[in-house]
Amino acid sequence: MLALDLGTRRIGVAVSDATATLASPAGVVERCGDRSREHARIAGLVDELEAERVVVGMPIGLDGSIGAAATSATEEIAQLAALLAVPVEAVDERFTTVTAHQLLEASGHRSRSRRGKVDAAAAAVMLQVWLDGHGTEDGR
Repeated sequence: MLALDLGTRRIGVAVSDATATLASPAGVVERCGDRSREHARIAGLVDELEAERVVVGMPIGLDGSIGAAATSATEEIAQLAALLAVPVEAVDERFTTVTAHQLLEASGHRSRSRRGKVDAAAAAVMLQVWLDGHGTEDGR
């Protein structure tokens, strides 16, 4: 499994273990202003990691509303789904970035050093929630 946390500057990436039990941060794809290049990099990661599914964070408002960020994410998710040879699924990402910041702070990462890590950590939090909710019976 591969998870993506779509940001304006970076796309956080996380992966699961082979048993689809544990999610781990796997880095970021830097935004370059060329979505096709960014998506080609993601397609390369899907192939390289032999991912069977991609889950992508949907930035739904705390009240459940769909704002500009969610509208943009919906468009990008559709583009990824058309490009990738594996299922692409949108998942609620509320609180993942806050949780990622808290986990990194608790593990001793200073605020300044968290900047590059929080996107991947947020993707890992999101993926872990998805894995916990889907189990391994058919989730892969």
